Amino acid sequence: MRILYIDIDTLRSDHLGCAGYHRNTTPNIDAIAANGVRFANVYASDVPCLPSRTALISGMFGIRNGVVNHGGVAAELRPEGPGRHFIGTFASNSWASKFYYAGYHTASISSFPFRHSAGWWNYGFMEALNLMRGMGGERADEVLPGAHKWIAENGHKQDWFLHVHLWDPHTPYNTPEGYGNPFASDPIAQWHTEEIRAHNWGLAGPHSAQEPWGFEPNEWGPPGPRQPDDGSSMDDIKGIIDGYDVGIRYADDAVGSLLDQLAGLGVLDETAVLVSSDHGEAFGELGVYADHQGADEATCHIPSVLSWPGLDPAVFNGLLYHLDVGATIVELAGILAPLHWDGQSVAGELRAGTDAGRDHLVVSQGAWSAQRGVRFGDHLYLRTWHDGYHPHWNEEMLFDIARDPHEVNDLSNDEVAVVAQGRELLESWTSEQLARSYSPVDPMEIVLEEGGPYHCRGRLPSYAKRLRATGRSAWADVLEQRHPDEL
Repeated sequence: MRILYIDIDTLRSDHLGCAGYHRNTTPNIDAIAANGVRFANVYASDVPCLPSRTALISGMFGIRNGVVNHGGVAAELRPEGPGRHFIGTFASNSWASKFYYAGYHTASISSFPFRHSAGWWNYGFMEALNLMRGMGGERADEVLPGAHKWIAENGHKQDWFLHVHLWDPHTPYNTPEGYGNPFASDPIAQWHTEEIRAHNWGLAGPHSAQEPWGFEPNEWGPPGPRQPDDGSSMDDIKGIIDGYDVGIRYADDAVGSLLDQLAGLGVLDETAVLVSSDHGEAFGELGVYADHQGADEATCHIPSVLSWPGLDPAVFNGLLYHLDVGATIVELAGILAPLHWDGQSVAGELRAGTDAGRDHLVVSQGAWSAQRGVRFGDHLYLRTWHDGYHPHWNEEMLFDIARDPHEVNDLSNDEVAVVAQGRELLESWTSEQLARSYSPVDPMEIVLEEGGPYHCRGRLPSYAKRLRATGRSAWADVLEQRHPDEL
C-alpha cells in the first residue's frame, strides 16, 4: 500500500467546497472526497499545532501524553518513568512507527518538529526532511520541490507512507501577490453581518477585531498585502477572510500537483490519500479573528478526507477524533493498533457502509487559553479556566452547534440542564483519563500554575494599557480583576 498524508495547517472544516462552502476553495480536495470518504465531524482532541500533532503521532490525548501548551512543562511529553524500555513507548508505538515496523518506507516533509522543538513527531519516520530550511509558514511552492523529488524517486515503489505539510492557510497569509485573489468578487459567509462586526469591534482579546494579528496592530511587523490593519469595516473583514481562503486555494493547487504526479507514475489509483489538518481558524467566532484560541467549533472541527483503494465513496457523519482517523488508517493497512492508543478505528464501519461514531468528544486548548469543550448531541459545552484575555468569555458557555455553528448565542443561562450534562461529561472524562495517565496531575493545572497559556504570559500589563487607550477601559478592568497575579 502507498499512503500520502497531506497535512494542511490551520484548515477549518467548513471552508471546503465538499463541506458546502460557497467559495470554490478546494476543487482538488473535493475530487478526492467525491471518490473517497469525507469524515464530516472530525475534531482535533487537542489544539493548536503542537498539542494536536503530538496527540496524533502518539495516539494519546494531551491529558495523557502531557502536551497541551506551546511552552513550559506542558509542551513536553510526560516522562514514562521507571517502566520505560530501551525504546520508549512514545517512540515504538507512534503512528509513523506502526508503518515503519510493518515494513513501510516512511518520510515526513515538514518544518513542524523544528518549529516546535517536537522531535517526537519524527519517531518512526525513516526520513525527516525540512528541505525548506524553514521554521514554519513556508509557501507550497517552497515545499513542493522536495515532495515532488521524493515521489519521483519513491512513488513507483510499494509500501510507503509520506507526510507532506503545507502551511498556506496559516497566518500571515503570504500567498504570492502574483497569484491574485480568486475570491475578489465572492461575498463572505452570510452569518458575518455588519451587526456581528460592530459587536466584535467592541470586544477585547488578542486577535480581536481591533487587533486581528496579535495583541496590537501589526505586532510582527508591517502587514502583508493580504492583511488589513484591523476589522474596522466589512471590507476589512472580507480582506482578512479572502487572505485565508486564497491560502487554502493555493494549498489545494499543491494537492492537485501531487496527485497529478502520482497519476503520471500510474500509481494514483493504488495510493491512499488522506487530507486533513491540525486545527481550524476563527473568523469572528467568540470574537477571534485569524487565529485559533479556544477549544471551540471553529478551532477544533477539522476536515478529514480519505481516498482508500477498495472503499466506496461515502460521507461519515459520526463524531470522531483525529486520533480515530489515524487508528482507522492503521487498521485499513492491516496493522494492529497499540492497546494504549486513545484513537478507535472505524475501519469496520467504513467497510460495512455505516457511520456510527462516538457518543461525545472532549477537546482541549492550552496555548492561547485554558479551555476544554465537550461536543455532544447538537451542543458544545465550553469550560474556561483562563480566558486568554477575552473578558467576554464566561467560565461556562453552551452553544447549539447544529443551529448556531458560529457560536453567536451563548445558551448557558437558558439551558441549565444541558450545561450540567456537559459539565458531568467533562468531569468524568477527566477522572478517567488521569487514572490512565503516566501522572495524576492534569497538564492543564500545570499551565495555570506556570502563569497561564504560553502566548499570554506577561502580556496583560501592556494589553490593559492598550485597551484603555482604545476606549475599552471596562474590559481592562475585568481582566485585571480576573488576573491580579499577572499584573
